[in-house]
Amino acid sequence: MGNAMGVINRVWIAGANGRLGSALCRRFANSASCKVLTSDRDVPVEDGKQVGRFADLNHPDVIINCAGLTDVRRCEDCPEEAYKINALGARNLAVAARRIDAKLIQISTDDVFDGTGDAALCEFDDPHPVTMYGKSKYAGEKLVRELTDKHVIVRSSWLYGAGTYDFVDRVREAAEAGEPVRLPADEISSPTSADALAGFIEYLITAREYGLYHASCEGRCSRADWAREILRLTGHPDAAVGEGAAGNTLRPRFTLLDNMMMRITGIYRMPDWKDALADYLAGRQTGGRA
Repeated sequence: MGNAMGVINRVWIAGANGRLGSALCRRFANSASCKVLTSDRDVPVEDGKQVGRFADLNHPDVIINCAGLTDVRRCEDCPEEAYKINALGARNLAVAARRIDAKLIQISTDDVFDGTGDAALCEFDDPHPVTMYGKSKYAGEKLVRELTDKHVIVRSSWLYGAGTYDFVDRVREAAEAGEPVRLPADEISSPTSADALAGFIEYLITAREYGLYHASCEGRCSRADWAREILRLTGHPDAAVGEGAAGNTLRPRFTLLDNMMMRITGIYRMPDWKDALADYLAGRQTGGRA
C-alpha cells in the first residue's frame, strides 16, 4: 500500500470492531503509509452531527464504511433501525466525505439480489432486494451514489472472520459436541474471508478506481459444501452434514457474485474460497489472528 511519493493516507474505518473492520485494523497495524482512525458505536454512523464532527476533526483521506446492522432477523423486526444504520448511516458518511473531499468505500452485500436465478450476478445486473436487510443496504448504496462522486461500493458474500461468532464457529462447535450439521444444499454463493476482502480494500485506498465492484472469493458452493470443507480442515471429516434442511428464509437462495469489474479491468483477483478458508483456519490454529 502507499505510493511513490510516500504520502501517508489517513484512513477512517467506521465500524472498526466488526468482522471486516477488525480485519482491516490488523492489516494496517504496521503500515508505514497509512494512519488509521477508528470508530464504532462511539461515533454512531446514524448520527449525522457526530459523523460530521469526527470527519472535520480528523480530516481523513479515505472513509471505509464497515458499520451496519447485519442481523437479518433484527432488520425484519426493526425496519426503521435497519434503515437508520444501513441507509442513513451511509448517507451521513457520504455527506461528510463530499464536504472534506475524501474517498468513501461503502461495504455492501449480495443480499441486494433476490436470489431467484441460477446464474452468477455481475455488477451490471439489476438488484432486487426482498429482505429488509437487503433493502436497507441497497438504499445505502443509492444514497452514496447520489451524494458523493468519489466513492467505491463493494459488494461481498457470506463474510466470515475472526473476532465475531459466525458460521465457521457454529459448524466447528456442532462437530466438537458430536451434533449433526444439517444445512440446505440449495443456498448457493461464495464464502469470503474478511482477510481476503480487506486485501482488495487495501488496494482501493490508493487506486484511482471508483464505482461498483463485486468482491467475493472465487468459486461457488452450497452452505452444506462450505460446512464439509470447514470440518475437513479442522479435523472433523467424519462429522455428519445432512442436506435438505430448509434454508434461512430471510436470506436469498442464490447470490453467487461474479467479480466481473475486477476481471475486465484487470485490477485485482480474489483468492479461491477454499484457499482463503484454509488460510483463515491456519491462522486461527496458530494464533495468527486475534
